[in-house]
Amino acid sequence: MSVDAINRLLRSRADGEQRVTNTELFFDLVYVFAITQLARYLGEDLTWHTSLRATLLLLAVWWAWIYTAWTTNWLHPDARAVRVMLLAVMLASLVVSATLPAAFGDRGLVFAITYVVMQVGRTFFVLFAVRRTGLLANFQRILSWLVFSGVFWLIGGFVSGTGRDVLWLVAVLIDVMSPVCGFYTPWLGRSTTADWTIAGEHLAERCQLFMIIVFGESILDIGATLAGLPFTPARVTTFAFAFVGTVALWWVYFDRAAEDSSRTIATSADPGRLGRSAYTYFHLPMVAGMILTAVADERVIAHPTGHGSTSTTLVLLGGPILFLLGHFLFKRAVFGRLSLPRVIAIVVLLAFLPLGAVTSPMVLGTLTVLVVVGVAVSDLILHPTPPGAPQRG
Repeated sequence: MSVDAINRLLRSRADGEQRVTNTELFFDLVYVFAITQLARYLGEDLTWHTSLRATLLLLAVWWAWIYTAWTTNWLHPDARAVRVMLLAVMLASLVVSATLPAAFGDRGLVFAITYVVMQVGRTFFVLFAVRRTGLLANFQRILSWLVFSGVFWLIGGFVSGTGRDVLWLVAVLIDVMSPVCGFYTPWLGRSTTADWTIAGEHLAERCQLFMIIVFGESILDIGATLAGLPFTPARVTTFAFAFVGTVALWWVYFDRAAEDSSRTIATSADPGRLGRSAYTYFHLPMVAGMILTAVADERVIAHPTGHGSTSTTLVLLGGPILFLLGHFLFKRAVFGRLSLPRVIAIVVLLAFLPLGAVTSPMVLGTLTVLVVVGVAVSDLILHPTPPGAPQRG
């Protein structure tokens, strides 16, 4: 392939703002299914063991998606070769998503093989596309780490029970730690965040769109649960508060921080650093929190009265806690400031834990929603503006 043909695979940085393409939006549809699968898998067997397994699977799903988001930051999704690659990854992602509920059962090997082929295959393509650029060494290191973790994914697919749990835990830890380690590889050295010359506003928009997916999962679960059950005053009340809770979390994320953070990373001298911390790592607890919230909403709407179980209490409070913790870390990374309202809200929600044994899920859910609404209202009152950003009226 000629140099000109290779260059056509790369995003141009000369045209100003880099927007998300329709190809990327189409690609994301598979991950709507993946998030639904994870929520159902967790909701059907809400135990500690299943929760840990769901966490491993969520990490795998997130790492597959976020690596693709970084890839399309450098490669143009509408270049035909890149588009074909994305469609192949999309197909693999669909297979991975379909196997999620049985990944620790009889479909573990299919999950592992498809996942590793997807991760390694996409990176091989990127190596080819960037081989005449300064990104080559970075992706050689990334490929080395993906092959290393892939060994544990594949071996785990051949064993069962606790052995698979342990091997896949090791694989996930390798994947999660690799960016922190700069993908250090013998003879190839280490990448620095300065090597990750991303268009910050594009990565920010990609992550915002993924958050829309997880918010959508909560909305779908709220509506689907009510649709399948008789309408009672308690159930309708719980449904209304569940909706308000999801709206409040959406408001916390999108009212100011999303737009202002996009502006900040776009003008950052080191967008790769913010891309790694604020978007690759700190969005993950927010995604996990919304999945827990969707599971909790389904349970509380179905059984609003009586004393809730310990598992219901934990997901009901754990969802907002995880979300607010992730958003606290996100704001700290992007704007360099501590958000006191989020800290107070997390402390209050933790203090609500004993109430699960003496109040109904409807009452505890209502209290939880009021706390989240309080964070949204406090943001409106405080109206923070990041340094250097224009004031909004």
